[in-house]
Amino acid sequence: MAPKFGTSGLRGLVTELTDDLVGAHVAAFVRACETGTGLYVGRDYRSSSPAISDSVTRAARAMGLRVTDCGAVPTPALALAAMEAGACAVMVTGSHIPADRNGLKFYTPTGEITKEDEAAILSELSEAPSGEGPEPIAAPGAGRAYLARYTRAYGPAALEGLRIGLYAHSAVGRDLLHSCLTALGAEVTELARAEHFIPVDTEAVSAELRHNLRDWASAGSLDAIVSTDGDGDRPLLADATGRVIPGDILGQITAQSLGAEIVVTPVSSNTGAEASGAFTEVIRTRIGSPYVIAGMARAGGRVVGYEANGGFLLGFDAEGPAGALPRLMTRDALLPLIAPLAAAKAAGQSVAERAAAEPARFTAADRLQEMPSGRSQAFLRQLRTDPAARSDLLADLNETEKALDETDGLRLTLASGRILHLRPSGNAPEFRVYAEADTPEAAEQLMHRAFDLLKQRV
Repeated sequence: MAPKFGTSGLRGLVTELTDDLVGAHVAAFVRACETGTGLYVGRDYRSSSPAISDSVTRAARAMGLRVTDCGAVPTPALALAAMEAGACAVMVTGSHIPADRNGLKFYTPTGEITKEDEAAILSELSEAPSGEGPEPIAAPGAGRAYLARYTRAYGPAALEGLRIGLYAHSAVGRDLLHSCLTALGAEVTELARAEHFIPVDTEAVSAELRHNLRDWASAGSLDAIVSTDGDGDRPLLADATGRVIPGDILGQITAQSLGAEIVVTPVSSNTGAEASGAFTEVIRTRIGSPYVIAGMARAGGRVVGYEANGGFLLGFDAEGPAGALPRLMTRDALLPLIAPLAAAKAAGQSVAERAAAEPARFTAADRLQEMPSGRSQAFLRQLRTDPAARSDLLADLNETEKALDETDGLRLTLASGRILHLRPSGNAPEFRVYAEADTPEAAEQLMHRAFDLLKQRV
């Protein structure tokens, strides 16, 4: 795929993320956005990330910025460190996409770049800068402040007595997550640490990983299994049987545990937030954290945001069981792991029981990979404009259309009460398929049937 700049920053094949291309985007970011006291740089564990990080540093120095190198660190930890220092940041990561790809995530001193920032950066693109600037500063301690944020808020007994498996794979925050869970009282068993990069998509969990989670759960007498994606801003939580708790349900539980009044979440999240009656308002947006952040900014008050991938944004100064939990307006994986675990323990429930207390709305998702954007857009355009084409697709699923939502992609509410949502990815050559139903099995069945149909038709 050709490098693309959009909602998640810059992404592309490693072979195409040249020094000049990276340098040009960093320079455009510096020209277009507030940089504050300098630039903080972090990276994930992809083999290509150190070299790309060097390219970012060179370009920023050539623009006259003082660079602080935080090394390998989770994205939310880098963002927290930069915001506390009044600095901008660039995270070198491709998140959950395959190892032959990588990318850059950009942060101003106030948080993730907005859609307005994105347009401004694109308007400033030109040749990569050259020259030398201030020597970079090594500051590998960003993770410690991020860890302390949760140990202070939840305290040493929050997870006491829980036996938790940690699927370490190649997640850049795996050691921090291990330390955090231990500090909160859990007994932690590490699982499947990898020295090569493994892409983990917490929204579309692969059949192989689901199988492994069930095997680990049955062999280990565990209360839960936790993990994150590669750069640590999307959580993965499975119950004692190895069944994955969807990210939007983690968001609902976390929001309730913090006393949130307003929830902002994309149309791809399940409708349980509305059905719960726990919130004064639920605001739906397009998919992507910039849209969620914009909705949170407009709403104000005791507002939180979350996505179907589980990434959670805290928009107000909250209180944990043991202390203050300041706002953090960037997608985070630690909070939506800790909060549901702590909530279940405090209520004397298992993780599965706490999840089952939420409204019976469940989602399933998968993606057609290596799908050219033009082809998927053309297919979606036909479904949008041709009711007969939609009826034909739904007839093969034994479903009929009740309502149509075009906020982001094509979201069909069906006469059965189920929901089918089709959407090309905004940052990868993928076509996403989402399904919602009143049982996990029904959601999985609808998703797989739709997925198989789309493979034939697209």
